[in-house]
Amino acid sequence: MQPAAHDEPVGAEEVPPRAPEPNGIPRNLAIDRFRGALIILMVGGDYLSGVQAVPAFLKHAPDIGYTVADAVAPAFVFVIGLNYGPSFVRRMPRGTANAYVHVLLRYLALIGIGAILAGGATATGTPTDWGVLQALGVAGLVCLAFIRLPTSARFAIGIVMLAAYQVVLDASMLPLVLASTQGGLFGAVSWAALLVLSTAVADVWRVGVRPYAVCCAALSVAAALAAVLVPVSKHRVSLSYVLISLAIAAVVFLAVDLTARFVADRPGYLCWWGENPLVLYLLHLVILAAVVFPDAAWWYAEAPIWLAVLQLSGILAVLSSVAWWLHRRRLAIRL
Repeated sequence: MQPAAHDEPVGAEEVPPRAPEPNGIPRNLAIDRFRGALIILMVGGDYLSGVQAVPAFLKHAPDIGYTVADAVAPAFVFVIGLNYGPSFVRRMPRGTANAYVHVLLRYLALIGIGAILAGGATATGTPTDWGVLQALGVAGLVCLAFIRLPTSARFAIGIVMLAAYQVVLDASMLPLVLASTQGGLFGAVSWAALLVLSTAVADVWRVGVRPYAVCCAALSVAAALAAVLVPVSKHRVSLSYVLISLAIAAVVFLAVDLTARFVADRPGYLCWWGENPLVLYLLHLVILAAVVFPDAAWWYAEAPIWLAVLQLSGILAVLSSVAWWLHRRRLAIRL
């Protein structure tokens, strides 16, 4: 979950646009744009979730079902998967142990930050035992055990993890998962499977557009079959939810990647957001808390659409200014 450098895809004809960024490190602009768009959607989704006048399809499904909002978090996990392998390999020359320790500490830090945020939310009257950063942290730790395995092995491990998770979920863990946010600790197994699969899909992407397009088609077929067999639910982090979300993220990124080949090779608005995702995500929580804090229903929960649009525009304007400032200062804050 960081704006790190990315390894060059195999094959010169398949290299997406790249440009020098903070510290002179080359970046993949397609990844930055996709990640930036996802952070903006996360900010918007978090704000809109508490406004009663907002249509249900713009909010998370309460249990079984799938909405636009449900696609965002797993797409961000997919982006982490795009970077995971290259980030690990880039640190290998300093020693294998160094690479493992760096990744280990990064995801432990995410769990720690998530725990602090969950504790803060509970202290302010919104009890929660788990959050998105904790789920990402556990997923990253699990993925670390498999990152050096071949692509095919990670595909197989990811599918086996998903299938095992679904079996145990249906057999005994459903009440516990439904009682937690983001699926709780057990649900993190499914998020981890998504990340492992994403690293394998990323390998295919680096081979070239054609094999990646075939991979996207195969994922779409698998997702359709899974939807017939297993209820689709973000709350449960079900097998079908993960496969559908992975297919959507992979296909959308294919479109972003192809578009990037015809767009000016320089960072823009989405890249500003994509360069410092963790900073902007944490800052948006602070701003959102300030918006929600006033004890006046008309101000947030019962706000009319025009007021909600105005508030969200203000939040995005503040965060965009911070993103632009960090970009101009060539600051990339990483774990």
